[in-house]
Amino acid sequence: MSRRGKQRVLADRLGIHAEAAEWCTIDKIPQPPAEVLQAAGHPRFRPARLRPLGMVGAVLAVPFMPVLMLLTLLSNGEEAIKRSLATKDEKERLRVKDEDDKRRDALIAQQGLDQVFDGNWDGNAGQFLLRWYSHSTHHQRLVLATEDGIVLAAPPQRVTVGREKHMQVVARLPATEAILVDPFSGAFETRIVLIRFRDGSWLRVDTEEPRSDLHTYLLRQPLPDN
Repeated sequence: MSRRGKQRVLADRLGIHAEAAEWCTIDKIPQPPAEVLQAAGHPRFRPARLRPLGMVGAVLAVPFMPVLMLLTLLSNGEEAIKRSLATKDEKERLRVKDEDDKRRDALIAQQGLDQVFDGNWDGNAGQFLLRWYSHSTHHQRLVLATEDGIVLAAPPQRVTVGREKHMQVVARLPATEAILVDPFSGAFETRIVLIRFRDGSWLRVDTEEPRSDLHTYLLRQPLPDN
């Protein structure tokens, strides 16, 4: 089954007709001001720690780290060799790609998209972010785009394996309250998707792969009003 087909099956399991769905993560949530923290009731700002099974898996992976590092070095060396042996046209294509990547990274920083949200704790995005790990202590969310808005699903508690088996709806955002946005409208290949709220505030989520099902879906939608 294709990746897109699998995500649709997950949506059906939740009883939701989704136009697109993708597992996403968010960056580290910054510490809010003391008054914001107190008003919110001192919510948690980190996912739950790995369960014992996950910790065992991490320990078992340690002996393989040198091998992974070696494979990474070999891969980087192979890429360097390919670049050195590339034809003139291929080198030009790689040069253009490198310039696009630099321009993309510069725009991300310029627009503040290297942050997890717009920085306004009083905005809708900031208030929603305060409750992020109160909804679920899992480190990922299945973000579903529906005709009526956005649905977020996750296991209530962090799990090491079986996220699909344990997931349930943890938050709903109607279309009148928030929409999903590709900030670059497909011009660049990124993992970034924004949940943009009606007050203009936004929250960044990162898909597991670039050009995800969500990005493809958003390319088919009319551009949002600024």
